[in-house]
Amino acid sequence: MLRRPPHCIVMANTTTSAVRCTVRATCTASLQLTALLSAVVVFAATPGPAAAAALPVLRRDPLARATQPPAAKAGSSPQVPAAANAPPGPRRPNELGRFPIVEWHQVVEKDGTYKVSRERFKAELAELHRRGYVPVNLSEILDRTFDVPAGKTPVLFTFDDASPSQFRYIERNGQLIVDPSSAVGMLLDFLKTHPDWKPKGLFCMLPAAEAGHAFFGDKGIDGQKTGWRLKKVQFLHSQGFELCNHTLWHAKLSKYSDAVVQEQLARGAMAIDSAVPGYRVRGLALPYGLWPKNRALTLKGSWYDKKAKQTVSYAHEAVFEVAGGPARSPYDPQFNAKALPRVPLQGGTKLTTTLDEMDKPGSKWARFVSDGNPKTVARP
Repeated sequence: MLRRPPHCIVMANTTTSAVRCTVRATCTASLQLTALLSAVVVFAATPGPAAAAALPVLRRDPLARATQPPAAKAGSSPQVPAAANAPPGPRRPNELGRFPIVEWHQVVEKDGTYKVSRERFKAELAELHRRGYVPVNLSEILDRTFDVPAGKTPVLFTFDDASPSQFRYIERNGQLIVDPSSAVGMLLDFLKTHPDWKPKGLFCMLPAAEAGHAFFGDKGIDGQKTGWRLKKVQFLHSQGFELCNHTLWHAKLSKYSDAVVQEQLARGAMAIDSAVPGYRVRGLALPYGLWPKNRALTLKGSWYDKKAKQTVSYAHEAVFEVAGGPARSPYDPQFNAKALPRVPLQGGTKLTTTLDEMDKPGSKWARFVSDGNPKTVARP
């Protein structure tokens, strides 16, 4: 449960004055695991002429669908399907296929609701690498600029709720170091031994939530000092990770007025700007996957800061839901950044299930496979 604290301070962006938030609310979560596994929400948005013209030229590939094995030559031995989770052979290019946007919350000792164990987190990174996935950033997806090696598939890492389990500091000999048992520490260690991966991913943050979820920890919770919060956000940005809005304190947007929705989103973006001045927040993760009554406010809105006597505006290009399966390729005409499905990883929801489905011949979730040429789009 995440609860809004009685009082919190978020630094303003251009005025450097403190904005004191006094709204009180409590948000509780109840997760229907079965619904997460079965619900596939697809909002199709067909681009207009301008968007269609921006797509790279499609290169027709005479090969079969990306997930179909090549036909055996006459007189050769029949091809034996690879065992589940085995390193696959060469894949056929299909840049109109799907890619996973994986979603982690807390990375702790044991699996649970909104939780994965540390050992499982490391195993999921290893499985993605072994099966030919390469991390990309949200900006690369929106701008269609990711350069994925031939035969590989992009994956977007998303981390929700900004808990200390995701990013902890340890004070050692007067120096702050990243706790190697936190998700960021484990991910950075993995990158050291897998140099073909770069530090990419999206942290969807809460700047003013209770239970240590204020920019990865405050008030001594889990050993984290309040003064370290902005340093953590700055560190992630400096490493190459990207930052995402998740509201001010994890508000259920469906129950609030338009004015409160805009305040939650504007102040969430403003807090990120306090840490990294001028940062362009392009993504919003919906708390609990709940949409506000006026969905358009997830993309654009504003809030008037009475203390600073200024209007704070926000603009998001991507909105993330909680579940829904792998996302469509950004080259697919039906790609819709305004409602992006994700693959939530927690409790009984396993990564392998989705990846196996994406590798099945003829699957509706046939995976994106790069041809290695960023100037063309290969289709099956």
